Amino acid sequence: MNKVLVSLLLTLGLSGLAHAAGDAAAGEGKVAVCGACHGADGNSAAPNFPKLAGQGERYLLKQLQDIKLGNNPATPPGVGRKVIEMMGLLDNQSDQDLADMAAFFASKEMSVGAADPKLVERGEALFRGGKLTEGMPACTGCHSPNGAGLDAAGFPQLGGQHATYVAKQLTDFREGNRTNDGDSMIMRAIAAKLSNKDIEAVSSYVQGLH
Repeated sequence: MNKVLVSLLLTLGLSGLAHAAGDAAAGEGKVAVCGACHGADGNSAAPNFPKLAGQGERYLLKQLQDIKLGNNPATPPGVGRKVIEMMGLLDNQSDQDLADMAAFFASKEMSVGAADPKLVERGEALFRGGKLTEGMPACTGCHSPNGAGLDAAGFPQLGGQHATYVAKQLTDFREGNRTNDGDSMIMRAIAAKLSNKDIEAVSSYVQGLH
């Protein structure tokens, strides 16, 4: 099942994402405002703001495009990705600007956090084994065993990401507050099978994964 699912998602990922050629050097001059929340090198100090450093360029570009679209008042509800904290910040950025910003952060290295020892066993079981009896595949299928993700398909790096941020995204997918996982709705389907304690455990686990 996992192999079939990953093959399908790879096809969707490779065909469904617009990808302009980004210039990391040019991007360095365009990300000054980003540093206030995400850190100058993309490693945010606040756990509610995601680390962007080392994240896949294709994934970053899609999120920037989706957030720009989702934060536009003219965009219908449920289209793109609405992030209130970024309201207006991307309005004047061109597609090339967004590609350059994505390339800059992708060229950096994500720092690694630490998992709560009390949650490691449960978190690892979910990340590596899923909930097969409930039809939920392992996270490793798309995000790789070490959490590095798969940039060619636009699957994000999870290893080292803040647990607080990861938990918020999983909860938002589960509750339908985040919907930009494409027509496959894979993240919404997976998150729907996670309890609050599951989310807490797997989010903590990936924070320390590298």
